[in-house]
Amino acid sequence: MLSTDALDRALAALGEVLADRKLAYELVAVGGGALALVGLIERSTRDLDIVGVLQQGALAAAVELPAPLAEAVGDVARALDLSADWVNGDPARRIRELPEGFLGRCSRREFGPLVVWLASRVDQIYLKLYAAVDDRGGGKHVWDLETLQPTKDELRRAAAWARTQDGSETFARMLRACLGNLEAWRHG
Repeated sequence: MLSTDALDRALAALGEVLADRKLAYELVAVGGGALALVGLIERSTRDLDIVGVLQQGALAAAVELPAPLAEAVGDVARALDLSADWVNGDPARRIRELPEGFLGRCSRREFGPLVVWLASRVDQIYLKLYAAVDDRGGGKHVWDLETLQPTKDELRRAAAWARTQDGSETFARMLRACLGNLEAWRHG
């Protein structure tokens, strides 16, 4: 598990490796690692979830990290004794489309030639609600959502967005149950 400081140091090391190799990347991060880096939560995380790579101002899904970046991530993992996938594109496999205006709300962190765009609080609410539906009664996504203290209106908009990711009736039922659990938590 990575504390916020450890994640910050690992990204700085990755930036140094990229600089040595004369490489530069702009990554778009979501999830617990991104929440910690912007100071919205205080918990350790296993990894930094990447949804995209910015290339000439356009966002490309990061299902697979570019090979030179993946190699640098692996080298930093070995040097710092981190998980091999401490930076990964797993969320890009599940997210069809980011919320409208997502990139414009991101904050920017620079680690030399490595720029990490961090999802905003409101976008994290959307993404965490979508992920929390699968937590089934609890888990880190629900905990993160509770920590973000979304308003009813933010949850309503997040739920509408989540339905664009999965239009099935099963997902709709699970989403309603998740929202009910969140509401019960707020008043419990």
